[in-house]
Amino acid sequence: MEDDLVSEDDILLRSEKEFHDAAKRNDTEKMQELLKKGVDIKAKNKIDRKALHWAAGAGNEQALRLLLDHDTEVDEEDSFGMNALLLAAWFGHLKVLQILVASGAKLNCENKNGLSMLHCAAQRGHISLLEFIMEDLEDVRIDRVDKSGKTAFHLAAEHGQLEVVDFLIGMGCTHSLRDKKENTAMHLSAKHGHTEVLQKIMEIGVDIDEKNIDGLTALHISADGGHYECVQLLLESSCNVNSLTNKNMNALHYVAQHGHDREARMLLEAGVNTDTVDDQHISPMHLAVLNNHTEIVQLLIDGECDLDIVDNRQQTALHIAAEHGRQDIAEMILIVGVDLNLRDKQGKTCLEVAARGGHVVLVDMIIKADRFYKWEKENVSSGDSWEGRQLSFRQDHQQETQHLRSVMWRLATKHLTYGEWKILAQYWGFTDAHIRAIEQQWTGSKSFKEHGHRMLLIWLHGVMIAGENPIKGLYEGLVGISRTDLAESIRQKANADTSSPKKCSAM
Repeated sequence: MEDDLVSEDDILLRSEKEFHDAAKRNDTEKMQELLKKGVDIKAKNKIDRKALHWAAGAGNEQALRLLLDHDTEVDEEDSFGMNALLLAAWFGHLKVLQILVASGAKLNCENKNGLSMLHCAAQRGHISLLEFIMEDLEDVRIDRVDKSGKTAFHLAAEHGQLEVVDFLIGMGCTHSLRDKKENTAMHLSAKHGHTEVLQKIMEIGVDIDEKNIDGLTALHISADGGHYECVQLLLESSCNVNSLTNKNMNALHYVAQHGHDREARMLLEAGVNTDTVDDQHISPMHLAVLNNHTEIVQLLIDGECDLDIVDNRQQTALHIAAEHGRQDIAEMILIVGVDLNLRDKQGKTCLEVAARGGHVVLVDMIIKADRFYKWEKENVSSGDSWEGRQLSFRQDHQQETQHLRSVMWRLATKHLTYGEWKILAQYWGFTDAHIRAIEQQWTGSKSFKEHGHRMLLIWLHGVMIAGENPIKGLYEGLVGISRTDLAESIRQKANADTSSPKKCSAM
């Protein structure tokens, strides 16, 4: 067969490719056969690797020795800057490394990222190679840095190589060195969730609240990554739970952003400030709502966070929930109680934000809550709080109110004329803002029927919470807007439900 190129994608001849493959599998017999045929022992593939690289990387001692008899250029690099010595260190082949050293390989070589053989062995956890490098070779600097400023100690910590970390500490490496982002080995172990390595580093007496170039401590970094055990270890070691980054973020900001509820619970138990705001005036609650992390929201509510904090857009957490249509979160916030009159930079209340976004269910929930807050203020004494009782602002689907809801539907769609629902709403204390928000939903020329129906259901919610007679209230409302005929008709139909405990028997 003609010795042409292997393929259009390669630059090796077939014989050269066969020679590389033989070096990979330690097939010295095939290699010698090809050498006799005049194969180019120094031929390189498209990433500049020759047979010597493959033999070293695979740990093939016999192939390596054969190659060294014919190829003395032991320090040649591939396109990544890796030579045979670095490949042997990376893949953990001690005997090959020793052969290369004995053959005069350059000891202080590095790849394009600045990794030395010490870096390679440390990152990959090859302890036997490290022992040979540190104990048998001369002029090896234990604190030598790569191009990102990392020492072997940094890399071992970053990649969770506990045995290597322990060895390097014992060999006297400098513990407090920082990489170009000012990360210490402690930061790097925390970032990747290597708890045992983090603990080992903390045992040598480092400052656990040390900050990197962005002002992040190990707690910030482990919280950001959701590394529960690391967070636990740092908190148990009395780190500063309220340490702030350069952007004024505490660890709770990070867990709120990512939804790490276990870590959030730990931070709250440790006394983290729930109301810290970053340089954009964003609180952990803002982040939890924005990212729809309901469990975090509940934890923050239970932690008695301030729900009326506004961000740089003057938005509260409820504004954000309203903007994004987050019904579950809005319900949780509304039940606790918030200031519904706060306005964002555009002058919008959360009700107006929900209406503008077309979040109809949320609009109705906010109006129900607003009316409830007013009723509670007027009717519930300070010693008789509503807290602890069952409360919901969602749509009512209860079986016991089904008949009443049917009555409301018939009233809105069959009997109330255009504009009458608004007059009735005003009679019952709905504000102009409430009415505008309901009206913002446009469903066509018959929209007023849908608007009236929603208003009636909102009114019914308040009546039921107050424990009042809905049939009596409906009768009085219709009489109040001069629809006595309709009031009597509705009373008779409503009372037709024999299962209803609330009849208008007084009329």
